[in-house]
Formats: sequence, C-alpha cells, structure tokens
Amino acid sequence: MSTPEADAATVSQRIFDASLGAIDLLAVHLGDRLGWYRSLASEGPATADELAERTSTHPRYAREWLEQQAVSGLLTVDAADPPKFTLPAGAAEVLTDEQSLNYLAPLARIFVAATTQMPALLEAYRTGGGVGWSQYGADARESQADMNRPWYEQVLPGALASVPEVDALLGAPGATIADVGCGGAWSTIALARAYPDATLHGYDIDTATVELARSNVRERPDVADRITITESDAAGIPEGSCTAAFAFECIHDMPAPVEVLSAVRRALAPGGAMIVMDEAVDDEFSAPGSDVERLMYGFSLTVCLPDGMNHTPSAGTGTVMRPSTLRGYAESAGFGTMDVLPIEDFGFFRFYRLTV
Repeated sequence: MSTPEADAATVSQRIFDASLGAIDLLAVHLGDRLGWYRSLASEGPATADELAERTSTHPRYAREWLEQQAVSGLLTVDAADPPKFTLPAGAAEVLTDEQSLNYLAPLARIFVAATTQMPALLEAYRTGGGVGWSQYGADARESQADMNRPWYEQVLPGALASVPEVDALLGAPGATIADVGCGGAWSTIALARAYPDATLHGYDIDTATVELARSNVRERPDVADRITITESDAAGIPEGSCTAAFAFECIHDMPAPVEVLSAVRRALAPGGAMIVMDEAVDDEFSAPGSDVERLMYGFSLTVCLPDGMNHTPSAGTGTVMRPSTLRGYAESAGFGTMDVLPIEDFGFFRFYRLTV
C-alpha cells in the first residue's frame, strides 16, 4: 500500500543520509581489510603512526581513516598530542568478533564487491545478461561465508534440535546428509558437529568456493574425516543416497532451481527430506516495505539476480524469493509437500521442509 508522496526536501535528505551510510560502509571495508579494526581491538588504542606501524600501512592514510571513524562515532579519541584512538567494546564486537551473532564487517565486503562490478552490472541490465559469482571475487565469497558462520556454529544445532522429527531424521545411525551449495562449508561443519553419527557431503559449483570449503574442513580435524567436498551441482549426488539434504541461502541464486530440486528429490532415500534455508521475506510484495525487504532487494539488485541471470535460460529468481515461488519450484520438482519449520529468530532466514 502506497504512502503519501514525499516532498523534494524529504527525498533530498534521504539521499544525503544514504550517502553517509555508503561512506560508512566504504570506510568499514578499509578498516576491515587493512587490519586496522583488529589491531585496535587486540593491541589497544593507537596514534596514526602506531597503527600504521602495527599494520604495515601508510601513516597519512591511517590518520585520515582514524579521524573519519572518530567523526562518525565508531572510534573514540583522547585529547593527547598526537591523539590516540580507541575502538569501543561494542564496535569491536560488531567489526572484529567472528564468533558473534552481531558480526557485520562482512556486510561491507559484499556491497563493495558489488560496487567494483558496476560497469558489468550496467551492461547486464541493458542486455539481459548477468554477472557470475566468481566475478565478485574473494570479498563476496568470504563475506557470505563469514556472515553466516556464527549462526551456523552457535544457533543452527539448537534450531534443528527444536524440531523433533527433523532432529530424529538427522540423528539416525548412519545418516548421510548432503549440503547443496555449501559455500565455505561452515554449514557442513556445523551439521557434522551436531550429528556425530552422520556422514556429510558438500557440493558447490564455484571452484574458488570449493577450495575455501576444503581448506576450512581440513582445519577442523574433529569432523574432517566425515566430510567430503565435491565440485559439482546436485546432479552429481547419487540417487537414493541421502537421508536428508540442505540448501542454505542458495536456491534463489540458481538459474535452474527446479532442476536442482528435482536432482535432490531423486537423491533422497525413502522417508528423507530436504531443508531449505532462505531469506525470510514477506509473503507478498507490498510497498513501501520493511527494512529487511529493502536489504534483500539490495542484495538482489547487485549480486543475486545478476548471478542467476549469468546463465541461459534462467529462472531469474533473485534474493526476494517469496514462499509461493519456492512452493511452485518444489511442486514442479516432484515434492509433495512444503511446510515452514517452526524456527524463529534465525537472522534474516526462514526454514522450509520439502518432502515427497
């Protein structure tokens, strides 16, 4: 439902405020990638010269960044000469603590990665082409993995355990679980730890992502012997081989979601189920929308829809995949039922169960 039209002054203020937010994201990206936040968090307050020395960066740039961060309110500064800058505990958690559910430094990475592809995005928007995931580079790849990691490690086991029938399926002796579109494999690792009797198989089609996933698995010897990572799409999963399958935040990116879901359905053993975690967008389009809707459309405009459109033909789903869309894909793939699991307060996500 539309709201009254805003006047020019209101729109002008909104664009100005958005510009300040964009500046903050760019500055956060610099501090994240250059190690400045981590140095301030782990080694304490610093002058510009001290921070530059610690991180092998240039002091003049360090001073400009420190002053900008203090002006923006992310850092505090004392009255000494030269001044020392401090990263407060709350900001340190959000910007450096990879285990925290509040960790948001990777959010800057994904949008900066998208910004670097703006010429390619403009061309795709003109021609109907796309921008493939690999083009966005390490920033995007690591951003998605790092953003979701604390949720998988800390919240996912309890969330799945809260649904008895799902927990029983995954905890069955000798269970085999497929993780389709496994990304950095943090979901795969979390599932292996939550279900120690299960064997896990992660699948992804992006070569660099597969290398990242394998590296992450190798560094976790407690589960590495029960996890394999394969560079393949879902068609590579043997028929009838899986007790359960997962697709974490990836169905909306796929150019051929029905084909993928069909392959997963064939891979499920009798009584198996597929669990899809995707964005918790509204059931229907409405305008204006919530902040979550705005964020998801931002991802869709700059990353997810162009990635999906990089293949021909493409379903062109985009990040804002509403439940009815997934239901249509599931039915076309031969699944008999789709229900929303009673898992709440899991970031921006909703869990669906597909069964034959």
